[in-house]
Amino acid sequence: MKFIDEARIEVIAGDGGNGCASFRREKFRPFGGPDGGDGGRGGSIWAVADRNVNTLVDFRFSKVHTARNGEPGRGSDCYGKGAEDVYLRMPVGTLIIDDVTGEIIADLTEHEQTELLAKGGEGGWGNIHFKTSTNRAPRQKTDGKDGERRELRLELKVLADVGLLGMPNAGKSTFITAVSNARPKIADYPFTTLHPNLGVVRVSHAKSFVIADIPGLIEGAAEGAGLGHQFLRHLSRTGLLLHIVDVAPMDGKTDPVKEAKALVKELEKYDEELVNKPRWLVLNKLDVVPEEERKKVVKDFVKRMGFKGPVFEISALNREGCEDLVHAIYKYLEETRHSAQRSEETQMTEEARGISSIDPDDPRFKILED
Repeated sequence: MKFIDEARIEVIAGDGGNGCASFRREKFRPFGGPDGGDGGRGGSIWAVADRNVNTLVDFRFSKVHTARNGEPGRGSDCYGKGAEDVYLRMPVGTLIIDDVTGEIIADLTEHEQTELLAKGGEGGWGNIHFKTSTNRAPRQKTDGKDGERRELRLELKVLADVGLLGMPNAGKSTFITAVSNARPKIADYPFTTLHPNLGVVRVSHAKSFVIADIPGLIEGAAEGAGLGHQFLRHLSRTGLLLHIVDVAPMDGKTDPVKEAKALVKELEKYDEELVNKPRWLVLNKLDVVPEEERKKVVKDFVKRMGFKGPVFEISALNREGCEDLVHAIYKYLEETRHSAQRSEETQMTEEARGISSIDPDDPRFKILED
């Protein structure tokens, strides 16, 4: 099945049913009074996050989604039946944006999360609501309200802990195959990966994390060159980026440092937040380099690159160095989670105690101490 990560749809909620103006007419009841019922509520349209749905392919071909209108009210105090709501099941990680205003309607990040896309119209009132002591035979009624109508853009951003960056043929697919259960297509030509691949990396029985591989980036990607720019949005939710570099290009003419710097520049053009994410440098295909030259090659690359973060040396094909990298990633993710949790708990505690905004040098604080 083709991977679809963007779609445009139109949602039309149902209109509310009209109220009824009716009077009770029965034998021996000449003054039965008003008995017109209210109209039914129009159907609403909801989005539901479903972890069993992987792409937006269903919405690529089904563009318009409409809910039914509510039934009109009738005499004898009969209220119109409300229409059933429509639920659209979407992949977890879908971002729903109003295509006209650019407003973010919903961000589906959890399984079974439900968000309202278009609200159905309320039903109109029947004339029974307008009866008063001075208006005993009201002929007033109200029409049902129109349901909401929206044009939406759906963007799927995969939920992963770690994202892979790199030029075509850097070995990203080989790496994700070596460390996870993902089995992407691998070949000796560029742009083998045509859509994002997700893999679950198991460190132990109860320890795991998710890694995402996107098509390789090339120079000019921010302007639309190549394929990777179409999928960079999938890296926005990741907590860590692995910049995988081929330190031993097959042609012998390509400069790995120049390519690595070009990729970083493309990230800066695309999204500054993506550049500011924690990024580790992973030097791949070191099995091609003679052992006596590896240290020199790595040292020269890091120096010319001017990289200050963690650097790992691996061979994805032979799985050399992959295990150490996996354990380091898991340790980093756990520390990040615990740190964020502690910060949140500390903030909640300070807010509960009411001391988050108190300055010890504030004169009011001296009064409280006395």
